[in-house]
Amino acid sequence: MIGVAASSASRGQTVLAGLAGLVAGAMSMAAGEYVSVSSLLDAEKADTERERQEQVSSPEMELEELAGIYARRGLNRELARTVAKELMRVDPLGSHLRDELGMSEATRARPLQAALVSAASFALGAVPGLLVMMLAPAPLGIPLTATTAILLLATLGALGGKLGGAPPARAALRVTVGGGLAMALTAAIGRLAGGVSL
Repeated sequence: MIGVAASSASRGQTVLAGLAGLVAGAMSMAAGEYVSVSSLLDAEKADTERERQEQVSSPEMELEELAGIYARRGLNRELARTVAKELMRVDPLGSHLRDELGMSEATRARPLQAALVSAASFALGAVPGLLVMMLAPAPLGIPLTATTAILLLATLGALGGKLGGAPPARAALRVTVGGGLAMALTAAIGRLAGGVSL
């Protein structure tokens, strides 16, 4: 949107570009997330099927494998084997998926959910800048939109850093510098394109 505005386009054209960018970006993020998480789900299904076949072909080896996991977690060998036997009696596949492969219902890959969250996140992040561009006085459209975007990037970067256990200021700076460079480059391209008659 900043690139289009920098090309001396009208406010209507700029807002239209912003709306198109919002929709295209949200759909692109959703599609990418769906493909990525679908690949993860395919891998989970393959691991589940392989584990199911191993339990049919080598049940004793699978029991020893599970007992070994519990022994490495601190149980004595006899207790580890007893626990493994009991868990395999109750839920043989689930116990291996959970304790051997780290898979559970709570962590299962959900492509559609991931796609929807990704699209919604992108769209929500794009709305403030779009609103500023729509409502700001014409000469202030670009600087106010850029400032809004930078502030949002800094806030989200700091929040992401804090949630991830990293220093919030460093995370905010990283995201802000990247976003600022992207906006500056977009604006420069828009300005150059605005001076070229097509």
